[in-house]
Amino acid sequence: MCDEHTEADNAAFLKGALSRRAFGAATAAAGAMIVLPRAANAMAVKGRDVTIKTAAGTCDAYFVAPASGKHPAVLVWPDIFGLRPAFRQMADRLAESGYAVLTVNPFYRSLTAPALAASGDRDAIFGKAAEARKLLTPEAVIVDATSFIAFIDKQPEVDRKRGIGTTGYCMGGPLVMQTCAAVPGRVRAGGTFHGGGLAADPFLALVPKMQASFLIAVAQNDDAKAPGDKDKVRAALAAANRPAEIEVYPAQHGWCPPDSPVYDQAQAEKAWGRLLALLGKALA
Repeated sequence: MCDEHTEADNAAFLKGALSRRAFGAATAAAGAMIVLPRAANAMAVKGRDVTIKTAAGTCDAYFVAPASGKHPAVLVWPDIFGLRPAFRQMADRLAESGYAVLTVNPFYRSLTAPALAASGDRDAIFGKAAEARKLLTPEAVIVDATSFIAFIDKQPEVDRKRGIGTTGYCMGGPLVMQTCAAVPGRVRAGGTFHGGGLAADPFLALVPKMQASFLIAVAQNDDAKAPGDKDKVRAALAAANRPAEIEVYPAQHGWCPPDSPVYDQAQAEKAWGRLLALLGKALA
């Protein structure tokens, strides 16, 4: 999971493993978001800022869907840096492929997404988010997951006859697992990208409750630190007869969001393609 050690690890990777030219390009990504490519058959989409009432308060979020028709939905849990332009762009791109997408501010109990973004530099944002994350107890995530999916099901753009998918990045990985267990009757697909802590007992214990298929994309440095984690997750999902694609990608923790300093376009595109394959099959 993304923590101060991961940030230091990525900084060392950028300085030591890349050429000077590549290092400059990679660090520039932290200040200037990469524009993601559009699919050749991209649909026209409409997005809007929304608020969602939960038992814990009001969550600010971004909802986007194709401009016409009803579509299967996807709930997105961002990484520790929260709901921001990079994740709005990713949501738009997913909607262009035919999905109604809700991307939430997981820290709404403490601060809004704009307030987090205005906290200062990357280190300052990380610090505030790390404090806010402490409120995401297992009980809190159940409240959030059920509230967010209830909101999704009320949107006219959503086809309720089809299942819901959920994706999570970094700290969002465990939230995906918890969501799949909290609303198993609706969630049919779960995708985690450089997610941390998935092999912890609290999450493995939830697997028998799940009815989803999974894509679990693991960062190479996360795998190096805990090489047995992927095997524990694979075994738990297999025991519950849950289909799963689990792969270690030759990329650093945080390689998927286009504003990440370790964004890896080739590996991010591979992960994106595998996500579309999962959603296309599981939500058909």
